[in-house]
Amino acid sequence: MKDIRIAAVIFHSESYEPSRNIESMEKWVRSAKETGVEIICFPELNVTGYGTDGRIAVVSERIPGEITGKLAGISSDYSITILAGMAEIDRAGRIYASHLVIKPGGYTGVYRKLHIAPFETGMFTPGNEVPLFEAEGIKFGIQLCYDAHFPELSTKMALMGADVIFIPHASPRGTAAEKHRSWMRHLTARAFDNGLFVVACNQCGENSAGLQFPGTGMVISPLGEVIEKNTSGKEGMIIADLRAEDLEKVRNNKMSYFLPNRRPEVY
Repeated sequence: MKDIRIAAVIFHSESYEPSRNIESMEKWVRSAKETGVEIICFPELNVTGYGTDGRIAVVSERIPGEITGKLAGISSDYSITILAGMAEIDRAGRIYASHLVIKPGGYTGVYRKLHIAPFETGMFTPGNEVPLFEAEGIKFGIQLCYDAHFPELSTKMALMGADVIFIPHASPRGTAAEKHRSWMRHLTARAFDNGLFVVACNQCGENSAGLQFPGTGMVISPLGEVIEKNTSGKEGMIIADLRAEDLEKVRNNKMSYFLPNRRPEVY
């Protein structure tokens, strides 16, 4: 990978108000660009909003579609890669919690959430692919919220060549401090065990679907150490420089880089 400056936005998303959310996103994109950010990541389902009240189908959209078109315009205007979440509907009427990758040249790809949380069952269809993306000189994977509790997924992405895993959340309940403690238990492990960077951010505030989100975010080094964090519970943006040197130090250290010594044939 090359050195890169990234941003992770703790975002207040109004459920079922994509136009309003995109307008708010542009402000953060503009601010990120002014500081030299090359990739900006927004939380899970931040464009269409998140809700478990059965109304998500109303704002679900095909990919590519109107939402991807609007975001592609913003990406091109500011010459920045955007990672953004939306509810996607396919030709068969199945709805996915999806995360877009949009480069200045236009829509690039999409990750569909693989692991559906118990209270989301019946609302979203799980995806079946583990894509890896390339932008601005890095290779990265995307996981959404509940996905991060399954270690095999992070390991698979690492074995595929990921330098970074972005983990956007739409995780309600609790305080920002409580959410931070939860993330410290498992997100740091995903980075440390696989020798890569992890970038996570959550929605914040009360949305129009009766849910309260404890805004928090963090960037974790390949050593499992927190580089940057925000536990304010409010809207905000984390900016971090991911350095190739930090990745190489881990991967060139036989005692710090574990993947080459895996023995999948016995487990």
